[in-house]
Amino acid sequence: MNNTLKAALWMLAAIASFTSMAVAGRAVSGDLDTFEIMLFRSLTGIVIVLVVASVTGNLGQIGRNKLGLHMLRNICHFTGQNLWFFAIATIPLAQVFALEFTTPIWVILLAPLILREKMTAVGMFSALLGFVGVLIVTRPDTAVMSPGLIAGAICAIFFALSAIFTRKLTLTEPITVIMFYLTVTQAVFGLICAGYDGDITLPTGTTIPLIILIGFAGLFAHFCLTTALSIAPLNVVMPFDFFRLPTIAVVGMIWFDEPIQMMVFAGAALIFGANYLNISYGSAKRGHVHK
Repeated sequence: MNNTLKAALWMLAAIASFTSMAVAGRAVSGDLDTFEIMLFRSLTGIVIVLVVASVTGNLGQIGRNKLGLHMLRNICHFTGQNLWFFAIATIPLAQVFALEFTTPIWVILLAPLILREKMTAVGMFSALLGFVGVLIVTRPDTAVMSPGLIAGAICAIFFALSAIFTRKLTLTEPITVIMFYLTVTQAVFGLICAGYDGDITLPTGTTIPLIILIGFAGLFAHFCLTTALSIAPLNVVMPFDFFRLPTIAVVGMIWFDEPIQMMVFAGAALIFGANYLNISYGSAKRGHVHK
C-alpha cells in the first residue's frame, strides 16, 4: 500500500469522525446548550487522553511548561468550538463545513501578525479568493445574516488562532501535553460557562452515548488528520478533506431534510481552490529551495 492510499484511508476515517461529531452535536443540541456539550465532551476527552497516555507510557510527559500559551490556545479553541456547535444546531450542516474551510485563509492572514511570518503575494491572493467564496456561501445581499451564519464564519477565525498557537506549542510540547491541557482547560471553561446560573442539565440515558461519541470523534478525527499529514504532504492530503462537504450535505439531506444548495458547493470549491493554491505554491517553493 503506497503512502497516498494510506493517507486517503486515514482521511476517510477523519471525514467519518467529523461527520459523526456534527450529527451527534445536532442531535443533543435540543437537550443541552453549547457550554454543556463542551463540558461533557471535554470530560470524556480527559478520560480518553489519560487512558491513552497511560497505555503508551507518555503520562510522565505532562508538566507545567508554557501554561500561559496553553491557556491562550485553549480559550481560542473553546470559543471556536462553542460557535461551531451553535452553528451546526441552527444552519445547514453543509454551510457550516463550507465556512469552516476558511480556517486556513485566516491562518494566512493572522500568522504574519502573531508568528512574524512573511505574507506572500500568492497568500494574499488566496485570502482574497477565499473571501469571495465566503460571500458566495453566505450570500449576505440575498439572505438575512442569521446568528448561525455569523457564528459559523467567526468560528473559523478562532480555529485559525488555535492552530497558530498550537504550532508554537508543538515546537517544545509533546502532543500528549497539548491534548491533556486542551481537554482539562475546556472542561473548566465549560463548567464555569454552563454553571454560572447554577443550572447545569445533566446528560440522560439517550444523550450520554452521543456525548461520548462527540468526545471520541473529535479526538480521533484530529489524530487521523495528523497521521495522514505525517504520511503524505499537504497538497496530497488536502483534496481528500474537501470530501467532507458532499458527505455532510448528503447526511444533512437524509437525516435532517436539508436541501442541497449548489451555491454552497460553488463557494466551498472557491475556498478550497484558494487553500490548495497557497499550499501548492508553498510546497513548490520549498522543493525548489531544497534542490
